[in-house]
Amino acid sequence: MTTPRFLQGAFAFDGKGLDKPALLHPTLTYTVPEGVTGQVLYVRAGNSSGELATVVLVFDGAPARWLPVGAKADMHVSLRVVEDLLAGTSVEVHYTAPAGTSGTLVVDCGLVEV
Repeated sequence: MTTPRFLQGAFAFDGKGLDKPALLHPTLTYTVPEGVTGQVLYVRAGNSSGELATVVLVFDGAPARWLPVGAKADMHVSLRVVEDLLAGTSVEVHYTAPAGTSGTLVVDCGLVEV
């Protein structure tokens, strides 16, 4: 049996630099429970600002996937079966944007527990 999990919402951001990932919002965190394996299935995002932003998936504190979201644009990346996330693995959705940039990122990250 599989159980879907979602990290999603619309969140205001202030850019600190494209090389400085920061947690987008405290609700965008997930830890794979004991006894199951997790997989990230997809990430969708939209960017309201006039500058490039990046959604960064962070696994156990280390940036793992950098997904650029163009200025006033959106993206969808399918990640199914890219990797298994073992029990206890933490997943966080971070962002980057040029310093001084502000806007809103709409994020939908779908995961599954198997």
